[in-house]
Amino acid sequence: MASSESTMTADAVVVHRMRTKYHWPALQLNFWLLIMIIGSATILGIFSYFASVQQQLQVGTPWYFPYWITVSALALLFIFMMLYLISQRQLLPGIVVMGSFILFVLWMVGLIVISIQLWGPSGSVNGSCNLYVTGAASQGPSEATLAYLEQKSICQSWTAAWAFQLVGCVFLLWMMIMAYQVYAEDS
Repeated sequence: MASSESTMTADAVVVHRMRTKYHWPALQLNFWLLIMIIGSATILGIFSYFASVQQQLQVGTPWYFPYWITVSALALLFIFMMLYLISQRQLLPGIVVMGSFILFVLWMVGLIVISIQLWGPSGSVNGSCNLYVTGAASQGPSEATLAYLEQKSICQSWTAAWAFQLVGCVFLLWMMIMAYQVYAEDS
């Protein structure tokens, strides 16, 4: 918040602006930024890989692959915008609350969709992984082993993406609370 006071003399009006500096908890903010960059970049990489696999197999790409590519790219854009504002000492709690809320809603929608795909009622990814991958381990120098390792990697990528989405939702909620606390302390 900026406040101003004006003084009027005989020939000129002088306006003095006083800018409010918000004091962000440095350790918490840096930890939040680090985890969110790691989570967003990981999700972006996993779903980009999934989309390229779908394209290579010449099958349709589910809508939630490009959805997560877009949402994680938006999260990275928001984080880098925050980093720029931090470097300029102009990070405002209102901007952080608004951006975190929008991302929280987008991440929560994606988390629900991925949870249904991962553990849904029939034909779930986790069920398929347990049926076709976990129970069919292969060893030795063969194509079957390479196929098993690739399938196991895909199954683990689904689980990792879900875990980072859950952590991202919690951290976005935490950032909204922290931004409100920063605003309330300086009011």
